Amino acid sequence: MSHLLDLLRLKPSPLSIDYVNHKQQFHLYSLLTEQRHPKTWNLSFVLQSDIEAGLRMLLSVDQDISGKISHLAQDPVQLEQAAEAIVRAVLGGHKIYVYGCGATGRLAKQMESTFWRPFWGKVKQHPAWEKLRSRVGENIEGALIGEMTGADRALVSSLEGFEDLQLIGRLQLQDHGIRRGDVVICVTEGGETSSVIGTILAALDQYGPMNEKAAREARNNLYFICNNPVAVLLPFARSASVLNNQAITHINLTTGPQGITGSTRMQATTIETFVVGAILEEALERILADCLTPDEMRSLGFGARSDMKTRLADFEATRQAVEGAAKDITRFTDLEACTYRHNRFSTYLAKQALITVFIDGTERSPTFRLYPLDKVDEPLRRCWVQVWTEAADLSAAWRHFLGRPFRGLDPSRYQPAFADQVEDPYLREAALRSLKSAGNDQEFCYDFSFSQSNLTRRGPALGDLGVLVLVGEEIHLLRDPDSCFRRFIELFHARGAALALLTVSGVGELETIHKIISPLSAAHDVWVPLAMDLLADPISLRRQIALKMLLNAHSTAIMALLDRVIGNTMTSVSPSNLKLIGRATYLVLSHINDILSKPEWSAAHGVTEPITFAEANAVLIDAIDFVKDQEIGQTAEVALSIIRIVEALDRQGPIGWQEAQQVLASEGLAAYLVRHNPSLIRLSQEN
Repeated sequence: MSHLLDLLRLKPSPLSIDYVNHKQQFHLYSLLTEQRHPKTWNLSFVLQSDIEAGLRMLLSVDQDISGKISHLAQDPVQLEQAAEAIVRAVLGGHKIYVYGCGATGRLAKQMESTFWRPFWGKVKQHPAWEKLRSRVGENIEGALIGEMTGADRALVSSLEGFEDLQLIGRLQLQDHGIRRGDVVICVTEGGETSSVIGTILAALDQYGPMNEKAAREARNNLYFICNNPVAVLLPFARSASVLNNQAITHINLTTGPQGITGSTRMQATTIETFVVGAILEEALERILADCLTPDEMRSLGFGARSDMKTRLADFEATRQAVEGAAKDITRFTDLEACTYRHNRFSTYLAKQALITVFIDGTERSPTFRLYPLDKVDEPLRRCWVQVWTEAADLSAAWRHFLGRPFRGLDPSRYQPAFADQVEDPYLREAALRSLKSAGNDQEFCYDFSFSQSNLTRRGPALGDLGVLVLVGEEIHLLRDPDSCFRRFIELFHARGAALALLTVSGVGELETIHKIISPLSAAHDVWVPLAMDLLADPISLRRQIALKMLLNAHSTAIMALLDRVIGNTMTSVSPSNLKLIGRATYLVLSHINDILSKPEWSAAHGVTEPITFAEANAVLIDAIDFVKDQEIGQTAEVALSIIRIVEALDRQGPIGWQEAQQVLASEGLAAYLVRHNPSLIRLSQEN
């Protein structure tokens, strides 16, 4: 046993030994997306002293996306190919299947439910539909399926064990009846997610024995999109099985490290959402422009005939619009952070922006070790944030959210497959456990409706925060006293809650919006106007991307202000799958070894050998068991592990989890790390 583990009187568990010795394919800290970004190295400390400066630091990382998109625009042949494949699929009666996991799974849902279905719903209400009906078919809304690992329930929170199985990707592909000739777009930020890889390989299997003709057909229909360099991914066998396969088109969107280390919901998923959305938009224009007049195209949101390069160029203007709102976002961030500091709650209301808002809210939970969204039977609110939309009840809210009925996983199909085909005991047990929370019954566990039942259960109280998010023409509904937006404002004002309004509009509309909002606002309300020059945004891609970047920066900054981010590392991450266990282990390792390398430590303790990955993992796995057994909610395993190890090395003697928890509760991880590593503050002051 190591010196550290001797000090702690801790023996590595069988799970830790197995993870260190036999799960190296999930030790992903070498990936570029898992590295610390130099621009945000001391983000949390900058935010503590100057919120606007911290927000601008965080938003500056989105410039990496602009650089990558500019490079893509020089040769968009793969994106053009994908757009043409979608055109062929629609006109030939085939399906488009977009699949992802976690953040990219939510991206897939957004492609269907924010972009594709609402657009065709709009077209069907337009006189031009009669020209298109026979061309695209009556059920065109259902031609694109956005799916994620674990199905619709996984929108709310991750389902442990699913991500690490290629099998579930194969099963879900089969469930949706995806066949040879359908377009399959698989998206994984890291490029190594097993369930996504299983999906693309299952789709490839449908092309049978591979010859030149079959490979060409498959290559035109199958797409694998990721955000790490190929050379970094090839050591992982499952990634190499896709990247080395010439029958799959690989679109690489590497931008570099994320604004928060490993938080791929940010730059990685932003560029993926924009690029896949641009592919869809290009395909839609090609489908429609061949039979509609220029005036009809304009009335459906298109400008002058565009191309992929022009679409890609729109990203930079979108990014600049968000950056230009930094001062207003600052007031919003400060307000929401103060709400949580005072142990109060927030409620977001959205319609067109519902999925973008919902995604940001749900992704706060695993990233920052918060309670997930509350279930309907939860007696008291625990989750800091809830999201509502205009709907009479929970089923109507899900339909508004998805544009279709809720769909889960059928346990009678998945349970035997997991039991018989998953060889690893840890993964089999985790998957079978999660399957119990993935069925169609899960629809009735969550209520997002702005309804009387929800007001009774979880209506606003004194000190709470209401956030109203309005996109485009929705803003004018504020004139209607019976609209859900007006009722929301009046409700929160009446109950002594604070209010923030986010509007996404054209620059020329700001004066009109100000005239609408001013009579409805109280002195302490916050308005964040996100204004862009939009000549064309037919599927609302640019507006949703702008809102996504704003909310990602805003919610991340809140968590840094509340000590759930240290520097630019998410030290409160929930280690709920094999990848996240590796990330959490590496966070423990890097923070502790940074302390041990500093002259202050050496002066007090002498030279101390760095801790190893195996040592950090043994402590982390023990912390996971402690947190689970104690049911201590939002306490982070990473923070507990860091404190227990540093205290043991400092004292040269054992310390238990209860005592580590007391240190964390009394001091907080940020202050604790600064006390042992004062350079963190010095560097932030230099910045």
